[in-house]
Amino acid sequence: GKMDTATTIPPAGNGGVVSIFPRGSAFACRGFVTAAMSSSLREIGPRTVEVRRRIEVAAGRSGRAPDAVRLVAVSKRKSMEHIREAYAAGIRHFGENYLQELVEKSRLASQEPALADIRWHYIGSIQGTRKAKELVAKVPGLWMVESVENKEVAQSLQSAFSNRQGLIPGVISPMLPILLQVNTSMENSKSGLRDDTQVFELADFIVVNCGHLRISGLMTIGAIHDPTFESFRKLVELRSRLADHLSLPEASLELSMGMSGDFEKAVEMGSTNVRVGTQIFGARD
Repeated sequence: GKMDTATTIPPAGNGGVVSIFPRGSAFACRGFVTAAMSSSLREIGPRTVEVRRRIEVAAGRSGRAPDAVRLVAVSKRKSMEHIREAYAAGIRHFGENYLQELVEKSRLASQEPALADIRWHYIGSIQGTRKAKELVAKVPGLWMVESVENKEVAQSLQSAFSNRQGLIPGVISPMLPILLQVNTSMENSKSGLRDDTQVFELADFIVVNCGHLRISGLMTIGAIHDPTFESFRKLVELRSRLADHLSLPEASLELSMGMSGDFEKAVEMGSTNVRVGTQIFGARD
């Protein structure tokens, strides 16, 4: 079965540790496959089926087809074993919050023929040109950057993209799809653009100066435990105004909103991209 690593007797000289990452990898130190982990791995398939079912029901409530919603499994702090299980359950889009972790996992995945078509979403912050450069140059299969929130980040991604050697493996398009991150809850702890003016200014800047970036839509984290779902409503309305501003059909702009605690409501309200971690992988370690 898939979990042989949990039961095989480790080779002598490895200190009895079964590592699920290559030695010397950033994750090698976390490489214990415990019985508890093995049971949490077995739950990934059924959990994924359940999340998809809930997406389908929520989409149905708003008269949408289930395949109008992309499920992104947020695999931060999770091992390659977890990613393999989710992949086996049919997930192809994975989201990561930490750049080093994404660089490492995407490299490992690109070396496994069975995982070669994973599409990575970066949903963390990008500080500085070096990070943007690393994201573009070192992440095979980078599919979308969901966290663009200012001109510096856009400009850094643009120059990294125009300087890169050849196409990124896995990115078919000569343009990098990005989402503009909006702080709909206006909490100081969250990053993102705060109003129409900031969103339109950044969008215009990208259209004029960043030919390698494609504005694919908007992303928000939203307020936690908000029974009114005001954050989602704001993003939906903002998309409509941004589409007008850019003279684009509204349906051509995505809405990335909804996480483990509120993805059904987000789907009902029009989300095209939900970012689900704990409901698929279980509680974070």
